[in-house]
Amino acid sequence: MASSGKRFMKLAGMTASIAGKAAKNSLKGLSSDEQKRTEARSQMLQDVGVQIAETLGEMKGAVMKVGQIASQYKEVFPPEVAAALEKLQNDAPAMPYWQIKSQVERELKKPIEEAFVKFEQQPFAAASIGQVHKATLPDGKQVVVKVQYPDVDKNCDSDLKQVRLALKMTGVLSMSRELQNQIFNEIRDSLHNELDYIKEAQNLAIFGAFHADDDALIIPKVIKSHSTRRILTLTEELGEPLSVAATWDNEVKQKIATRLFHFSAGQLFELYRMHCDPHPGNFAFRPDGSVIAYDFGGIRAYSHQEIELFRRFAKHALRGDVTALEQDLVALDIRREDEVLIPGSFYEEWLKIGLSPLSIAPYHTGAFNFATSQVHHQAIQQAKQGLKYFKQFQPSALTMMVDRTISGQYWNLVNLGVEIDLSPLVKHYIDY
Repeated sequence: MASSGKRFMKLAGMTASIAGKAAKNSLKGLSSDEQKRTEARSQMLQDVGVQIAETLGEMKGAVMKVGQIASQYKEVFPPEVAAALEKLQNDAPAMPYWQIKSQVERELKKPIEEAFVKFEQQPFAAASIGQVHKATLPDGKQVVVKVQYPDVDKNCDSDLKQVRLALKMTGVLSMSRELQNQIFNEIRDSLHNELDYIKEAQNLAIFGAFHADDDALIIPKVIKSHSTRRILTLTEELGEPLSVAATWDNEVKQKIATRLFHFSAGQLFELYRMHCDPHPGNFAFRPDGSVIAYDFGGIRAYSHQEIELFRRFAKHALRGDVTALEQDLVALDIRREDEVLIPGSFYEEWLKIGLSPLSIAPYHTGAFNFATSQVHHQAIQQAKQGLKYFKQFQPSALTMMVDRTISGQYWNLVNLGVEIDLSPLVKHYIDY
């Protein structure tokens, strides 16, 4: 990893370059008609998005993780920027073994050969803030060891400030300073949580206990003797990736979909905290319908009051009560408080799209086929048609993680290709 000084200079250089592009675009806009200004701004945002993604992609650590987190909040950033940042979701190149070995020995305070009888030098997964190696403990137990890259945590806050400044320079953060602070505080808190493996170990214990009644929902157990703030050793729990599970019979897929639904909804409405990174790589699957869940760093906790607000919103949405729904959106800081009237038909169209995958009548009855789902395309079209109401809505720091989780699980079911009626599962949590 680059030194703090070099990282700062590289990020500062990116920010200065982006500021220049934004200024140049503003000057062009002075002498152009509206269509040309729109096209020029879209091109500028594409260029900025690519530059940010390329710069962050070259830099391991917190700044790359910032880009990954940012890419999942499409409602916060323009589509041109969010699309470019999505490239950062791919696995990062692995760090040399000698650096990993040094980090393990520094954290565990003993030679790696003493801590493990076997430690595979080649990681089987590498990401922005760390990588994962298979190993064997002295007692013969098979484990996986999550190793955080050296000094990632030292650059966290400065990296985030530079990314925020770069985005601000383009004018893409078209929201109040207060809302900016809320959103970036949410991102920073998520980042700090993911960098603290002791906190992740605590999360694993909490969620393991919560899901203990379902033997087919498997959460790895922490090996405390081989875990620290930057090293996390877990029992090895193996399964197949989502791409393989997608080839199984629909009956098995239904078991998987049911567990994924209860995994997220149960945590939110009953535990008041939720695993907020449903990336397909954070799950593995077995032919009996079992689901294994990994990576409990990105957890968001909610108060009773916040959960009741979510429950009320869900109930009004499921009943199709658009008047009450709009009031809920104001309470959730999504709908701006202004005098602009939005017709009920606007909300009804969104309900028709959003509730169809849940098999909620009258929008959809019977099993919904996620393999052929057009919901995401319909949402894009509806967003284009509703552009005149765009300024009446804003991103909400309170709902960002929930939005991220729902969207991620929707795509998991689409890629699983399951056909299922989810309405009985909805009724388990929401009495509508």
